[in-house]
Amino acid sequence: MNVFYNKEHVGDVLLVQLATESIVKTEVERAGDIAILKEAQTGEIKAFNLFNASNYIQTDAKGLVEVTPELVAQLEAAIAKNGAVISLNVDFSPKFVVGYVETKDKHPNADKLSICSVNVGEETLQIVCGAPNVEAGQKVVVAKIGAVMPSGMLIKEGNLRGVESYGMLCSARELAIPNAPSEKGILVLPEDAITGSAFEVPTR
Repeated sequence: MNVFYNKEHVGDVLLVQLATESIVKTEVERAGDIAILKEAQTGEIKAFNLFNASNYIQTDAKGLVEVTPELVAQLEAAIAKNGAVISLNVDFSPKFVVGYVETKDKHPNADKLSICSVNVGEETLQIVCGAPNVEAGQKVVVAKIGAVMPSGMLIKEGNLRGVESYGMLCSARELAIPNAPSEKGILVLPEDAITGSAFEVPTR
């Protein structure tokens, strides 16, 4: 789940994204201050907008809102108060983590892409990477599925030239790290970085 709020530019509306997949055809259902956005064909709830959000949520965020148990409790209270039926199944695990590149193989259909197996602690992800400096044995920053980059880009499952990819290896510039080098390439972390630990991205 990703949550966005910018009262100055959008108004007093909290935007809550429940799925990474885009809606093909949107169906909107209103319940009080809540507008529920569904996939018309399946009825699956993909997102909802909470109007008059400051009546329900305490935040001074301008953009991405940190999803905490307290925020989820406030959202659930708002949902109940408006008589809506929305289930919030929230993953509180960090979306930016330290990964260890276990293997790097050449992409069969693209000279400049590599297929990497990246250990992120509790699982190993297949990630297609185009960085020229990626190598097996590195500690790197992984943006997992559902992560929102400082640019606002949402990380989704992808298919690059016929190969599935489940995350992104990040450069310092993509992470908005101050004084990041201009040349292309992922950020390589010190060897003592702990695989699976959260990586703190600068405040957006």
